[in-house]
Amino acid sequence: MNITPVKLPQTPEYLNELLATDGLTQQQQRYLRDLINRYNTRTQKSKQISETYRPVLADDKNLGEFHLLFKELYYPIVASRSLGSRIWDVDGNEYVDVMMGLGINLFGHNPSFIKEALITQLDKGIQIGPQSELVGEVAELVSQLTGMERVCFSNTGTEAVMSAIRVARAVTGRNKIVIFSGSYHGHFDGTLIKANQTENNHSALPIAPGVLPNFVNDVLVLDYGNIESLEIIKTHQQELAAVLVVPVQTSRPALQPKEFLHQLRELTQASNIALIFDEMVTGFRIHPGGAQAYFCIQADIATYGKIVGGGLPIGVIAGKRKYMDAIDGGMWNYGDDSYPQTQKTFFAGTFCKHPLAMTAAKAVMTYLQSEGSSLYQKLNERTTKFVNALNDYFTVEDIPLKMANFGSLFGSASVEFTEEDSAASVAMSLLKYHLLNQGVHLLGVSGYLSTSHTEEDINYILQAVKQSVEQLRFGGFL
Repeated sequence: MNITPVKLPQTPEYLNELLATDGLTQQQQRYLRDLINRYNTRTQKSKQISETYRPVLADDKNLGEFHLLFKELYYPIVASRSLGSRIWDVDGNEYVDVMMGLGINLFGHNPSFIKEALITQLDKGIQIGPQSELVGEVAELVSQLTGMERVCFSNTGTEAVMSAIRVARAVTGRNKIVIFSGSYHGHFDGTLIKANQTENNHSALPIAPGVLPNFVNDVLVLDYGNIESLEIIKTHQQELAAVLVVPVQTSRPALQPKEFLHQLRELTQASNIALIFDEMVTGFRIHPGGAQAYFCIQADIATYGKIVGGGLPIGVIAGKRKYMDAIDGGMWNYGDDSYPQTQKTFFAGTFCKHPLAMTAAKAVMTYLQSEGSSLYQKLNERTTKFVNALNDYFTVEDIPLKMANFGSLFGSASVEFTEEDSAASVAMSLLKYHLLNQGVHLLGVSGYLSTSHTEEDINYILQAVKQSVEQLRFGGFL
């Protein structure tokens, strides 16, 4: 991962002027210019690709919110290939990857058992229209691992969540749902919602322009893990079709409220409210049965994606017959007078149950079954050890950052910088670029470990973090 020194580009004049007026010291200005120049030199093809295609490609795949100070760094790394724990970009740089497909690649990039299954299916063809011969097997595998009675497939996690909500409303005959602040449920208009902080009625507001206000009228946004939220649910219990929960939020991995979830399960069950677990990230990560098995809770409906698709697009809706029968009308048999007796809601999608997605999902589910709990025990222990090493270093170096993990997911548990500490705030924004510049591919200060990450990889990441902190201190930001 050594980078050959090359001639550094000139700092744009607008940036020199901006740095001079942004309240940064001369030391910080010099350091920031140098970092930007070195990062741009190292990843010049990635930057060039972003600039070349921006006129025709409407794309928001960047590293966080746009900040004029970091404009010259604002472009995604363009990958050319990947294998195991590593990716290589179009400039030939090698990275230890902890973004891992935003949580998809539990087994690392391009694992052989998935690749071989896909090649076999490609030789057979990609038949869209007829039923894939693997659909029933995959549904059975998902049911066996999760304990859910019936299973349905969509193309994405967003589709799975919106379908689960529709099913809950259809079966209960109610309209309102509850979601919790800090959770993300995909880009369906009905969940692109934030709490209305100006009013104390737990009402919701659209999170972005273009999301119509009437989409959020039937949504309450409550505080996750707060016992008071249970009282609010009791107040509205006759109106609620569902409570939608991300059991452990990627933005707050330290918040793992087992007791709250158990009380929520009791309340929703008593009130005939569908409890929906959104397990896009937690599903098949912490345990073969996901967060439900980990917390010893059986939801009414659960949605899955990411890991189960083995790198291909997929969404899974699974749940109790009472709810899932609304997809197809329920159970019936040939040779007698039985027929679908449950009123159906609407569900469809041309690419649902795509042969390649079914092939990859079968490979993943079969592999998880064969490996058993030992796979999770080793990976989760390794991630915990990694996070503890980071926290020990931050404590010794007096860095006000603390990490947490939930299985192989890790992220910030707390950042104790004050809003007035502008240099430290800039340092947190710069940390990801420092790590990228040193060959650690990540998004912010969170990520995922996979079964392909070695002790060597983890030590490399730890050293990169330490070197980044030292560089930020040298630059006057910490």
